[in-house]
Amino acid sequence: MSFREESGGEDGSRSASSSELRKPFLNTGSWYKMSAAGGMGSRQSSLMERLGSSAYSLRDNSVSAVLCTLIVALGPIQFGFTCGFSSPTQDAIISDLALSLSEFSLFGSLSNVGAMVGAIASGQIAEYIGRKGSLMIAAIPNIIGWLAISFAKDSSFLFMGRLLEGFGVGIISYTVPVYIAEIAPQTMRGALGAVNQLSVTLGILLAYLFGMFVPWRILAVLGILPCSILIPGLFFIPESPRWLAKMGKMEDFESSLQVLRGFDTDITAEVNEIKRSVASSRRRTTMRFADIKQKRYSVPLMIGIGLLVLQQLSGVNGILFYAASIFKAAGLTNSNLATFGLGVVQVVATGVTTWLTDKAGRRMLLIISTTGMAITLVVVSVSFFVKDNITNGSHLYSVMSMLSLVGLVAFVISFSLGLGAIPWIIMSEILPVNIKSLAGSVATLANWLTAWIITMTASLMLSWSNGGTFAIYAAVCAATLIFVCLWVPETKGRTLEEIAFSFR
Repeated sequence: MSFREESGGEDGSRSASSSELRKPFLNTGSWYKMSAAGGMGSRQSSLMERLGSSAYSLRDNSVSAVLCTLIVALGPIQFGFTCGFSSPTQDAIISDLALSLSEFSLFGSLSNVGAMVGAIASGQIAEYIGRKGSLMIAAIPNIIGWLAISFAKDSSFLFMGRLLEGFGVGIISYTVPVYIAEIAPQTMRGALGAVNQLSVTLGILLAYLFGMFVPWRILAVLGILPCSILIPGLFFIPESPRWLAKMGKMEDFESSLQVLRGFDTDITAEVNEIKRSVASSRRRTTMRFADIKQKRYSVPLMIGIGLLVLQQLSGVNGILFYAASIFKAAGLTNSNLATFGLGVVQVVATGVTTWLTDKAGRRMLLIISTTGMAITLVVVSVSFFVKDNITNGSHLYSVMSMLSLVGLVAFVISFSLGLGAIPWIIMSEILPVNIKSLAGSVATLANWLTAWIITMTASLMLSWSNGGTFAIYAAVCAATLIFVCLWVPETKGRTLEEIAFSFR
């Protein structure tokens, strides 16, 4: 059911094109249909002839989905840049604005507070104005927030900017994985979904890198760039076909899907499957609380929320946020350079996950990841316990210091290989379409609330006991492994509609 067959030749192409120009520009992606109708048009056909077979291959594969993913990935880069901003700027901001350490800690935590508010709104915004529209809304407060921080003369502008950034990040953290899952071919959905977390780690790394060389106000200005590029980029990608189908925009739905799958791809089977799924979800227009108890809703909701909460309870945000102080406690002098190196390791490991997700499968990577996290945290915990009971400067003390550093790096690698990216992928895959907006908001809110709790308590726990803190985090990782083995299904190679049906 390619839309070229529906256009009815040259006259049909002209009429379709003219009608498409009168439709809303933001959430259809119909400018692609205009190019493709009527056999893609004489002008585009001649262009394809001039470009030759390489352009023909480009047109036929899933490059559209890849390019769309790379554009929306600017949002997670913004997400990561926001997370990484406070680490290299702490001393300079405290000095320039005469802040106390507690005021700066409040500044750092306000992004989580804003993200919780954004998470509450994210599902409904993405539901009513589309995935693209919600990303555009998220980009605006991010830009305003960075400007407020860069021009801040006191703590009020600093705090306001951080809250605005957090609000935008809360929307981005839900919308981007959902959009990618809904546009990606089933054979590429894992790899493209992992780009979300890869972009977050890249944003963190960029904040660490630039933070070593530029003043904090300039660094805040640089934070504007991802969303400044994202806004115009959204006008050149199609809306999620599944959202269009749910909204009853059937012509736009098929047009968007055709663009994403290639102009010469027969999309009949996928169109019919999505239509059946949408029709089934419309049979009940309102959801009652009692309906959530049904297995088809309660199990995916429990899995989605459980994975996102356990991801944060592993302590990763606390470890990364206080990495510099942890490295100092382990005996490393140049903690900023070590933190940057940790960021590089995280990006590389997440890149490996992007490559492996559709090969090894989500469930296997989660099992490997959580097992590695539990083991490495036990090693770190034991090394700190031993250090606390031996003489500083002894050979064994140096060995334990090195062991704790290696364990921390191995922990970050293990986290990046599975638990960093895959919970967001699975959340976007398993939630049924008719509860996705509400359930997705709840799952994202739970993730940000847990992240805030971990970030706020990590410093207190570390001051209580380094070894004890890592032992607690290790126990959580062991519990996460059990949760994955008992409850998390494999979603590799299955359509979203097949996944939803499996919970019935």
